[in-house]
Amino acid sequence: MTTLYDLSVGTYGRVLTSTIAVMEKGAKYFDEQGLDLNDVVQMRLAPDMAAFPFQVNSVRHHSLGAAHGMMAGKFGPPPEIPELDYRGLMGLLSEALTELGTIKAGDIAAVQGKAMHFRAGSFELPFTTDNFALSFSLPNLYFHATTIYDMLRIKGVPLGKLDFLGKMLVGLPKA
Repeated sequence: MTTLYDLSVGTYGRVLTSTIAVMEKGAKYFDEQGLDLNDVVQMRLAPDMAAFPFQVNSVRHHSLGAAHGMMAGKFGPPPEIPELDYRGLMGLLSEALTELGTIKAGDIAAVQGKAMHFRAGSFELPFTTDNFALSFSLPNLYFHATTIYDMLRIKGVPLGKLDFLGKMLVGLPKA
């Protein structure tokens, strides 16, 4: 049986891991091509979209931050991060993955089905922890991870769908 921990923290960890791998592949490609890796840091997919560092910070926030938010019963917009270069942004995700690994299944089981709120100024959305994970944090996580993938792909990094998917949970039930 799949638990809220599996759906949230398990998925957060897989997406963080695959996003780090995508960024590592980007760094290798840029190095091999003699390109300035930090050109990506200022990149936006469209003029009205946030730049690359916001996308990375949002992957961090909608994974580690979301797990902490479920345990605290509240979640908000991502906190500001210091100005970082590309490798510093990769480090931010690696740190988040390490810290996410300290969250235990019992920590999430203890808050399953509990109330929590997303607040941004006077705007508020009420959720249960389950609905927050399924309808808010996971879609946001995938959106920002996809945006990072797309930005690197546009720059010529040879990425494919399997790079984005990362380690899948494959296998059949035991008969």
